[in-house]
Amino acid sequence: MGAVQGVATGIAGAVTVVALVLVVRAVRRIVSVIRLGQPDPTRSVDRRGRTATMLREIFGHTRMLKWSVVGVAHWFVMVAFLLLVVLVLAAYGEVVDPAASLPLIGGWTGYGLVTELLSVAGLVAIAILMGIRLRNLPRWRRRSRFAGSTAWQAYYVEYTILAVLGLGLAVRGVKAAAGTLPYPVWAAPVSHALGGVLPASGAAVSVIALGKVIVSMAWVIVISLNVTMGVAWHRFTAFPNIFFKRSGNASPALGGLRPMTSGGQPLDFDRADPDTDQFGVAAVEQFTWKGLLDFTTCTECGRCQDQCPAWNTAKPLSPKLVVLNLRDHAYAKAPYLLAGGGKANNGDERATPERLAGVPASALAEAERPLVGGAAQDGIIDPDALWACTTCGACVEQCPVDIEHVDHIVDMRRHQVMIESSFPPEAGAMLRNLENRGNPWGAPAGTREDWTRGLDFEVPRVSGGGDFEYLFWVGCAGAFDDRARRTTLAVATLLHQAGVSFAILGEGETCTGDPARRLGNEFLFQMLAQQNVETLREAFGDRPRGRRTIVATCPHCFNTLANEYGQLGGDFDVLHHTQLLSRLVASGALVPVRPVDGGLTWHDPCYLGRHNQVYTPPRELLSAVTGEGGTGRVVEMPRNSERSFCCGAGGARMWMEERIGKRINVERVEEALATGARTIAVGCPFCSTMLGDGVAGEQSTGAAGADVEVVDVATVLLRATRPPSEPEAASA
Repeated sequence: MGAVQGVATGIAGAVTVVALVLVVRAVRRIVSVIRLGQPDPTRSVDRRGRTATMLREIFGHTRMLKWSVVGVAHWFVMVAFLLLVVLVLAAYGEVVDPAASLPLIGGWTGYGLVTELLSVAGLVAIAILMGIRLRNLPRWRRRSRFAGSTAWQAYYVEYTILAVLGLGLAVRGVKAAAGTLPYPVWAAPVSHALGGVLPASGAAVSVIALGKVIVSMAWVIVISLNVTMGVAWHRFTAFPNIFFKRSGNASPALGGLRPMTSGGQPLDFDRADPDTDQFGVAAVEQFTWKGLLDFTTCTECGRCQDQCPAWNTAKPLSPKLVVLNLRDHAYAKAPYLLAGGGKANNGDERATPERLAGVPASALAEAERPLVGGAAQDGIIDPDALWACTTCGACVEQCPVDIEHVDHIVDMRRHQVMIESSFPPEAGAMLRNLENRGNPWGAPAGTREDWTRGLDFEVPRVSGGGDFEYLFWVGCAGAFDDRARRTTLAVATLLHQAGVSFAILGEGETCTGDPARRLGNEFLFQMLAQQNVETLREAFGDRPRGRRTIVATCPHCFNTLANEYGQLGGDFDVLHHTQLLSRLVASGALVPVRPVDGGLTWHDPCYLGRHNQVYTPPRELLSAVTGEGGTGRVVEMPRNSERSFCCGAGGARMWMEERIGKRINVERVEEALATGARTIAVGCPFCSTMLGDGVAGEQSTGAAGADVEVVDVATVLLRATRPPSEPEAASA
């Protein structure tokens, strides 16, 4: 060992020891913070399936590849990062002996070829990602997905990868010049090319290898001193975060909400005590441990922010910033919590003054901040941000590491509604109507069947005692809202024309509870849901699961019946009306004969598409009704399918005023009008109302033609199945 190698070895050893000590301390701190969360025993079910999902999502990049160039580049960077571990291990040997290589595989030509290709591909890929970041900086793009992200951390990680890959190739180049690189030119062409301009020096090999070690260990030291540096730590925490995702499979944490829990168990309202049980989330430690792992894992990539309808219309909500604020708060408050600190439900401090004596003042101050509060209260989450959420699920759908934003937002809402009674005042009328009348509109229950009047056929009732194949769940909007009634009439007429056996509950229906649950009133949701579950069980009698089928026109009802009633013992097969109508058209039971003219575009409802992955049936229907004989065509909006833009009514926003920023429905209507389509087809009564109002507003200013209309796909189909000579009474 020469003098250069001796000095380099000493430096490499010293910096490595420091890095290892710090990273062990950092990992212990991260684990201790995550363990502060509440238990969640559901996260370990089906470990084999979860392992397969984790490996598929990470190494197959199944979520990242949705963004084509970015996804491919990130895959190569990920693989290159794994390669860096091997390259750094090799560098330790090269620091001691310039001619050294890894045992067993170091001299293998195949290894040399793979590492050469991945090094070059990694350099190109990281350069592409750096270029994309620079092109999308907030200074260039007003609503940038990187707004609010910690810029220096991202740059540091990117330049570290760039430097280590570059230094790795430089080492190989010097070894090639010295004739000690064990790979032929065809297996390491870039290294041999560099060898033509670099010196043949053993000392240079050791110095450059030392540079690789120092840069790598400096990265370890920096992230160890910054445990909230998610852009770096997600390389390790993404594995458990995906493994422990709520669904355990490829589906994101959408559809049904998590039950309200206390101590890791679903809350039983018959026995629950607000003085001892947890009602929603009032403090960061009341999130589950998976929630704290979510916050730790956030990469700050901003894809959730980029897709969020609230953020895109200048609301104060950014899903990314909600997660980052909760993360920073959790780690700042952690010393207080780890010392035994915490507030009981009545506000009393749990820890003794002696236990808190050594807690930093900053942590004690952080503990006094309310989880939800405005600037005057120094709150962590602004109430305007909390209530701006439409629960559309775009954030969850887009997140590459499976963070469950919607669950966390609703958990905070639950405490605000049920304990603090703090929510937008206009939503109070909706809750009172649900409590007193069983529907958000406050309409008398006795008018639920009024829509059946004037039809030229009898709509069967379950109470009539006859057999039926499908239970048609009309829903509150379908029974009481004028626009939605047209959809109800169209569906009933189409089912009658197709000879489908169906029945309705009529006055036996009550609201599914969706708006109450999304607002945060879990108690009211369960009261309504349990009533409906009993009604549905009675309606279906002793039928087996395969013959307990419900058809709903409202995606919110569809989602609640299909994904949430099972939490209360109500297991039913549920179809959206577009699914059933698509089957009827495919089987020939319904035959479109009157093509739609003027162009047509389809708006994916959030709770049909993202939350339940129903994308194809409505498109098949619309393709069938445009026909070859008409001038119509189905034109997709730029934001469609899983990236569809919300109408603004979900998350109980239907019953709240939109006072900040641009109206979400106007944003979506402008996108629909830009397609040039005359018909905007929907599959949700809330979407119908929001987009209908948006079109009316655009028509009043002349921005939309008078012939542009928003109609449900069932109405479109009904018009298409009627010969031109027949009236359209039911679809009017």
